[in-house]
Amino acid sequence: MSNLAAAEKRTLPEPAPERSAASNVASLAWPILLDAVPFALVVLDANDHVTAANHAGEQLLGAGRTLLQGKPLSDYVAADSPVFTLIAEARHGSIAVAEPDLALSGPRLQAAHVAIDAAPIAEQPGHVVLIIKDRSIERRLSRQSLSRDASRSAKAMAAMLAHEVKNPLSGIRGAAQLLEKRLDTDGRVLTNLICDETDRIVGLVNRMEMLGDERPAPMGPVNVHEVLNHVRRLAGAGFAQHVTFREDYDPSLPPVWGNRDLLVQVFLNLVKNAAEACPDHGGAVVLATQFVPGLRLGDRFSGPRPRLALTVRIQDNGAGIPPHIRDGLFDPFVTGKVGGKGLGLALAAKIVAEHDGVIEFESQPRRTVFSISLPLANEPESGLGTDQGS
Repeated sequence: MSNLAAAEKRTLPEPAPERSAASNVASLAWPILLDAVPFALVVLDANDHVTAANHAGEQLLGAGRTLLQGKPLSDYVAADSPVFTLIAEARHGSIAVAEPDLALSGPRLQAAHVAIDAAPIAEQPGHVVLIIKDRSIERRLSRQSLSRDASRSAKAMAAMLAHEVKNPLSGIRGAAQLLEKRLDTDGRVLTNLICDETDRIVGLVNRMEMLGDERPAPMGPVNVHEVLNHVRRLAGAGFAQHVTFREDYDPSLPPVWGNRDLLVQVFLNLVKNAAEACPDHGGAVVLATQFVPGLRLGDRFSGPRPRLALTVRIQDNGAGIPPHIRDGLFDPFVTGKVGGKGLGLALAAKIVAEHDGVIEFESQPRRTVFSISLPLANEPESGLGTDQGS
């Protein structure tokens, strides 16, 4: 090898070592990393003015970081909110404090359930960072678990009643019919009463048996707006003639995955309850649909992968659900109606659970809302799917 070639070889640059994925992440600027965090981060100075916020924080407060910079937090969160007490505790106690379930409200802010952590920043005295996590989806999934528990309880009750009650009732009715042939007119009145009451109890048990039916229903794409319109027509022609209906549909929503007849049964029961709760004059029922961002329904560990969801809301302006029955509202025989059997909502919970859905409610005087979240039939590749019509 010539001296010139050797010199050229010695002066060739060494190849740059490949950077690891960890070093690539470490080289990212902190604002980029914080914007990737899925919950809101807001930094406050000693006067509770916003000094920084990530992308989720901007969305929560309803303003961009340029507009937020230097503005008091009270411009975006109600001044009497408990969050300011948390901030003061963190700042003056120099400790991190937390509140697992809090409601936030403001001019552009309405978050019914959030978890908040407030922590002081040691390097900047008086500064506090807020970490705000939306718990609404978590609560929905918790409701899904509760509705499944109620469904299992209903099924067990139905199986017990069918086995332990119907057979003896058949014997009682048969004995009454035999006695009827040997009695006078007054006696036949009593045997007829026995038969009528026996038939009534058998009818109740038959309805309970529906709760214990384990046979899977055939499923397929269902246009939920067509189902709701069908239910509204049935209700308007019968039990809900005194009620004004209002529709607030999102027509872009794709079909849900379900059984049309069972969904008609669920929504008809809920609309009937809503209509019966409404006042005789000025009663109003609202039927609404909306997409639920971030919510997926289904079993994460078995069966098909969880699907995106939509929510159907049925709202009335009645007196509200009595507080003493709210915790067990979906259990069998729990009812606030005079003469009610307490089976309608238990059956609704069973059907919704079989659809991998969630049923929940919120109630106060003049506003009770039942929400049913159901999985979509198909995963939309872009947007939310094609127009279903309303």
